[in-house]
Amino acid sequence: MNTYELKAYDEVMAWKRRLLRPSNLLSRMSKKVQTRINHYYPEKVQQAITVAIKNMVKATLTGSHFTTKKNQATGLTLEEKDQRVREKLSNYRKTAVLEGAGTGAGGLLLGLADFPLLLSIKMKFLFDAASIYGFDTKEMEERIFILQVFKLAFSSDDVRRETLSIIENWATRKQAFQDMDWQEFQQEYRDYLDFAKMLQLMPGIGAAVGAVVNYNLLDRLGEVTINCYRLRLLTTPPIS
Repeated sequence: MNTYELKAYDEVMAWKRRLLRPSNLLSRMSKKVQTRINHYYPEKVQQAITVAIKNMVKATLTGSHFTTKKNQATGLTLEEKDQRVREKLSNYRKTAVLEGAGTGAGGLLLGLADFPLLLSIKMKFLFDAASIYGFDTKEMEERIFILQVFKLAFSSDDVRRETLSIIENWATRKQAFQDMDWQEFQQEYRDYLDFAKMLQLMPGIGAAVGAVVNYNLLDRLGEVTINCYRLRLLTTPPIS
């Protein structure tokens, strides 16, 4: 490893320690409340939500693949890759802020539209990041890895620990993943977003809340994405 890679590795280890710390009391209480609420949903409703989110995510995966520039990693060092991903993150974060403010100011109907719009922004960023780090997003295993990164960013403590273990050992564990556990995926994502997104629907504060929430969500996704790909590249040979 060169000097930058050693520094990056130390940053990844520090990030892992932060990631594995238990969530604060408010987050844990919110998760318990949301889990209890979910138990009251009829099974058919749960299945319908799972199918809807599964189809929405798969649609964004397909669209993101076709609009992602290929071979973005050719000849780049890890430092240069990190810098390009941060530049992409800055652009996507600005888009997410504008989208959150716009839908938040528009009341209930536009607020509900925020969910698929924000999801597509996140997925597009993940595809660009994967390409910049040198991974081929047309491969199914890379799309599953992208979804694992997404789940790591937006999940509860127990699921986060298991997902990090999967990502750390992706070379040996990827064969076990032909598809995602969509029930868990949608429930973790919904539970993570529900409280913040409910505030976004409130008259008078929706625009401000939408902008701040979307900024923070993209910021979290960016940190997780950069460190997941760093972890992968610094422990296995890069593909490019």
